Amino acid sequence: MKAALSFIGVSIVLCLFSIRASASGDEAFWMWFTANEPRLFSFEKNQEALFDELGAQMKRVNADLTFEFGPVENGRREFVISAGGIRAAFPSVEQLYNKAPSLPRWVWIKYRPRRLPINDLKYGGKSVKADDVRYLLTKDGDKVGVVLFFDGYKDEEKGTFGQIGYLFLDEALGEYSVETQLGFIQFQGHDSKYFAKSHPLRELPVDFDGQVGHRTH
Repeated sequence: MKAALSFIGVSIVLCLFSIRASASGDEAFWMWFTANEPRLFSFEKNQEALFDELGAQMKRVNADLTFEFGPVENGRREFVISAGGIRAAFPSVEQLYNKAPSLPRWVWIKYRPRRLPINDLKYGGKSVKADDVRYLLTKDGDKVGVVLFFDGYKDEEKGTFGQIGYLFLDEALGEYSVETQLGFIQFQGHDSKYFAKSHPLRELPVDFDGQVGHRTH
């Protein structure tokens, strides 16, 4: 019995240590961010090196976390804490966001938000205009499935088109909705037999909201 109690005690201590270590990681990140706030606010002056530093600091919290900056508007800049589209990293996003300090020049945002109008994208050597992308929604159990149609889509390039597709979905719906409210996600070309039923990508946000009944983020 004493051995069992000793084991339980050690387990509790290890659990508490893990929680404190995680919390310390969040606090250490924001301490670093605050100390480098002037550089980060004007990151365009040394973007590549500074982003490397910031990325390294964020990965100490969780290796899957990523970030985005918004433009300066009315003297303030958005800083987005993203899970990189990985659902398992959502708790780390929530925890880091909840520990964020109050800095007058910054607006904290958790998860990549909708960007309307939807931006054109470049990835993997490909440039895709939002106006050239179409979609089709359909029920998938208690969620909504989506097919995106790309001009020039090829199966041998499905990795690149897939990354572009997820970025477009994040632009149109926001990262949280993509990971929690979408069911199946497929990518096809304009030669698909379903293409005739598709709609312009710019209509996706309103159509999606109508089908799920509400927005969560």
